[in-house]
Amino acid sequence: MWLVISDTHDNMYKMKEIEKIIERENITAVFHCGDFVAPFVLPYILKEGIEFYGVFGNNDGEKLLLNEKSNGKILIGPRSIEIGDYKIFMMHEPYSLNAAEKSGLYDFIFFGHTHEIVHRKTEKTIIVNPGESSGWLTNRATIALIDPHDKEVNIMEI
Repeated sequence: MWLVISDTHDNMYKMKEIEKIIERENITAVFHCGDFVAPFVLPYILKEGIEFYGVFGNNDGEKLLLNEKSNGKILIGPRSIEIGDYKIFMMHEPYSLNAAEKSGLYDFIFFGHTHEIVHRKTEKTIIVNPGESSGWLTNRATIALIDPHDKEVNIMEI
Protein backbone atom coordinates (compact mmCIF):
# COMPACT_ATOMS: atom_id res chain seq x y z
CA MET A 1 0.00 0.00 0.00
CA TRP A 2 1.24 3.49 -0.88
CA LEU A 3 0.59 6.69 1.05
CA VAL A 4 0.38 10.00 -0.82
CA ILE A 5 0.37 13.17 1.27
CA SER A 6 0.87 16.85 0.60
CA ASP A 7 0.78 20.23 2.27
CA THR A 8 1.46 19.01 5.81
CA HIS A 9 2.51 22.56 6.80
CA ASP A 10 4.00 21.55 10.15
CA ASN A 11 0.72 20.31 11.63
CA MET A 12 2.32 17.98 14.15
CA TYR A 13 -1.01 16.69 15.46
CA LYS A 14 -1.93 15.44 11.98
CA MET A 15 1.58 14.06 11.47
CA LYS A 16 1.09 11.84 14.53
CA GLU A 17 -2.12 10.53 12.94
CA ILE A 18 -0.30 9.91 9.65
CA GLU A 19 2.39 7.97 11.52
CA LYS A 20 -0.34 5.70 12.97
CA ILE A 21 -1.76 5.15 9.48
CA ILE A 22 1.69 4.17 8.19
CA GLU A 23 1.95 1.54 10.90
CA ARG A 24 -1.65 0.31 10.61
CA GLU A 25 -2.00 0.13 6.81
CA ASN A 26 1.21 -1.75 5.94
CA ILE A 27 2.55 1.19 3.91
CA THR A 28 5.46 0.28 1.63
CA ALA A 29 6.07 3.73 0.12
CA VAL A 30 5.36 7.31 1.18
CA PHE A 31 5.08 10.10 -1.42
CA HIS A 32 5.09 13.66 -0.07
CA CYS A 33 4.10 16.22 -2.69
CA GLY A 34 5.62 19.24 -0.97
CA ASP A 35 5.02 21.95 1.60
CA PHE A 36 6.56 20.16 4.54
CA VAL A 37 7.58 23.66 5.73
CA ALA A 38 10.24 22.49 8.23
CA PRO A 39 12.05 19.23 9.03
CA PHE A 40 9.99 18.61 12.19
CA VAL A 41 7.54 16.46 10.21
CA LEU A 42 10.12 14.02 8.83
CA PRO A 43 10.44 11.60 11.79
CA TYR A 44 6.74 10.78 11.40
CA ILE A 45 7.07 9.67 7.77
CA LEU A 46 10.67 8.51 7.33
CA LYS A 47 10.53 4.91 8.54
CA GLU A 48 12.98 2.04 8.27
CA GLY A 49 11.97 -0.38 5.51
CA ILE A 50 9.53 2.08 3.88
CA GLU A 51 10.49 3.85 0.66
CA PHE A 52 10.19 7.64 0.78
CA TYR A 53 9.91 10.10 -2.11
CA GLY A 54 9.46 13.84 -1.74
CA VAL A 55 9.44 17.07 -3.68
CA PHE A 56 9.84 20.59 -2.38
CA GLY A 57 6.85 22.89 -2.27
CA ASN A 58 6.60 26.64 -2.49
CA ASN A 59 6.39 27.02 1.33
CA ASP A 60 9.39 24.89 2.22
CA GLY A 61 11.77 27.30 3.92
CA GLU A 62 14.32 24.87 5.34
CA LYS A 63 15.32 23.24 2.06
CA LEU A 64 18.91 22.44 3.03
CA LEU A 65 17.92 20.84 6.31
CA LEU A 66 14.93 19.05 4.76
CA ASN A 67 17.26 17.60 2.14
CA GLU A 68 19.86 16.63 4.74
CA LYS A 69 17.37 15.08 7.21
CA SER A 70 15.73 13.09 4.39
CA ASN A 71 19.10 11.74 3.20
CA GLY A 72 18.62 13.55 -0.11
CA LYS A 73 15.19 12.04 -0.76
CA ILE A 74 13.40 15.37 -1.10
CA LEU A 75 14.17 16.87 -4.49
CA ILE A 76 13.13 19.81 -6.61
CA GLY A 77 10.17 18.68 -8.69
CA PRO A 78 8.83 17.58 -10.93
CA ARG A 79 10.46 14.20 -10.73
CA SER A 80 9.97 10.81 -12.33
CA ILE A 81 10.12 7.67 -10.23
CA GLU A 82 10.09 4.02 -11.22
CA ILE A 83 8.95 1.38 -8.75
CA GLY A 84 8.89 -2.05 -10.33
CA ASP A 85 6.86 -1.73 -13.51
CA TYR A 86 5.16 1.51 -12.38
CA LYS A 87 6.15 4.94 -13.65
CA ILE A 88 5.24 7.84 -11.37
CA PHE A 89 5.39 11.57 -12.05
CA MET A 90 5.45 13.71 -8.93
CA MET A 91 5.34 17.47 -8.38
CA HIS A 92 4.08 20.11 -5.99
CA GLU A 93 2.62 22.82 -8.18
CA PRO A 94 0.73 21.27 -11.09
CA TYR A 95 2.46 23.26 -13.84
CA SER A 96 3.38 20.10 -15.74
CA LEU A 97 0.14 18.25 -15.04
CA ASN A 98 -1.46 18.57 -18.48
CA ALA A 99 1.70 17.64 -20.34
CA ALA A 100 2.39 14.65 -18.08
CA GLU A 101 -1.21 13.48 -18.35
CA LYS A 102 -1.30 13.78 -22.14
CA SER A 103 2.07 12.07 -22.54
CA GLY A 104 0.68 8.67 -21.57
CA LEU A 105 4.06 7.82 -20.06
CA TYR A 106 2.96 7.46 -16.45
CA ASP A 107 0.89 5.02 -14.45
CA PHE A 108 0.46 7.56 -11.63
CA ILE A 109 0.73 11.34 -11.34
CA PHE A 110 0.85 12.84 -7.84
CA PHE A 111 0.72 16.56 -7.02
CA GLY A 112 -0.26 18.98 -4.26
CA HIS A 113 -0.31 22.76 -3.80
CA THR A 114 -4.00 23.44 -4.52
CA HIS A 115 -5.24 21.90 -1.24
CA GLU A 116 -8.05 20.35 -3.29
CA ILE A 117 -8.65 16.63 -3.65
CA VAL A 118 -8.22 15.33 -7.19
CA HIS A 119 -8.77 11.70 -8.12
CA ARG A 120 -9.33 10.84 -11.73
CA LYS A 121 -8.25 8.24 -14.23
CA THR A 122 -7.39 8.48 -17.89
CA GLU A 123 -6.99 5.44 -20.10
CA LYS A 124 -3.60 4.66 -18.55
CA THR A 125 -2.93 7.14 -15.74
CA ILE A 126 -4.25 7.64 -12.20
CA ILE A 127 -4.02 11.32 -11.20
CA VAL A 128 -4.10 12.13 -7.48
CA ASN A 129 -3.88 15.23 -5.35
CA PRO A 130 -4.53 13.99 -1.80
CA GLY A 131 -5.69 17.43 -0.69
CA GLU A 132 -4.07 19.03 2.31
CA SER A 133 -2.84 16.79 5.09
CA SER A 134 -2.65 19.72 7.52
CA GLY A 135 -6.28 20.79 7.38
CA TRP A 136 -5.21 24.39 7.99
CA LEU A 137 -6.84 25.93 4.90
CA THR A 138 -9.91 23.78 4.24
CA ASN A 139 -10.49 22.46 7.77
CA ARG A 140 -10.32 19.00 6.21
CA ALA A 141 -7.09 16.96 6.54
CA THR A 142 -6.86 14.24 3.90
CA ILE A 143 -4.44 11.66 2.53
CA ALA A 144 -4.56 9.10 -0.27
CA LEU A 145 -4.00 5.39 0.19
CA ILE A 146 -3.23 3.59 -3.05
CA ASP A 147 -3.04 -0.09 -3.79
CA PRO A 148 -0.70 0.00 -6.78
CA HIS A 149 -1.62 -3.51 -7.92
CA ASP A 150 -5.32 -2.91 -8.48
CA LYS A 151 -4.88 0.89 -8.76
CA GLU A 152 -7.55 1.52 -6.13
CA VAL A 153 -7.36 4.98 -4.54
CA ASN A 154 -8.89 5.70 -1.15
CA ILE A 155 -9.03 9.32 -0.04
CA MET A 156 -9.12 9.24 3.75
CA GLU A 157 -9.88 12.04 6.18
CA ILE A 158 -7.60 12.14 9.22
